Amino acid sequence: MQMQHFFDPNTWTLTYLVYDQDSRQGVVIDPVMDFDPKNGRTRNESSEGVARYIDAHRLTLLYALDTHAHADHLSGMQFFRQRYGAQTVIGARITQVQQRFRDLYNLGPTFPVDGRQFDRLLNEGERLTIGGLYLTALHTPGHTPACMTYQIGDALFVGDTLFQPDYGTARCDFPGGSAAALYDSIQRMYAMPNPTRLFTCHDYQPDGRPLRYESTVGEQKATNIQLNGRTTKEEFIAFRAQRDATLAAPVLILPALQVNIRAGHLPEPESNGVAYLKLPLNVL
Repeated sequence: MQMQHFFDPNTWTLTYLVYDQDSRQGVVIDPVMDFDPKNGRTRNESSEGVARYIDAHRLTLLYALDTHAHADHLSGMQFFRQRYGAQTVIGARITQVQQRFRDLYNLGPTFPVDGRQFDRLLNEGERLTIGGLYLTALHTPGHTPACMTYQIGDALFVGDTLFQPDYGTARCDFPGGSAAALYDSIQRMYAMPNPTRLFTCHDYQPDGRPLRYESTVGEQKATNIQLNGRTTKEEFIAFRAQRDATLAAPVLILPALQVNIRAGHLPEPESNGVAYLKLPLNVL
């Protein structure tokens, strides 16, 4: 397995390109569509950076995966579908998220909530073949009810479930979130061998430290400041309730979710040829 990370400093997001060295087949995990909320412009600079690597290494991209419907950035998976024919993939419980946010955005009964916007939905334990590699989907809810972790060999791509040990874990106050479920999901990871590698979707670089994107199960169990190997479920639930009550909504949550439940598609243009994002007022 070969892996290359890409960091978007505007949203603190890490995108991963994982490929089989022999077959040159690969996948991209949690790609970013750049969005400027000040002028409503979208760009593909982040995805173009990944594409340059793909082209330079003559890779065949099979899949573009999201670990969940992100609330902090717009998904770039459609860029890779259009450029390389990669299938768009997410966890099967995205349908629960679509149902919740169809109502928030008043998208109406014609908006599909069966996940058909994506090419493939993965359930717990399902696998994708990437040359000589296998990607296995692990359902790890808590941050959202639909979060998936993707395991390739000894590596776990954990989305927002865990951050680096000096930053902690995901928040659990989004619709369908659950601190109890997140605790159980992380315990599932902590039961894996200590050398198992964990790759996070974000690094917020506390105290200005250099970028980190990789840790291990052993390191997280020993030093995670919010949930380590000694933290009880009751302690974690109480901590997350208190902590989450102080957190502001992510800056891009309202633009991002209405795009990400559409598999990274922007809304259809209206009669004047312009696409519009909705901004529900006084709801969050």
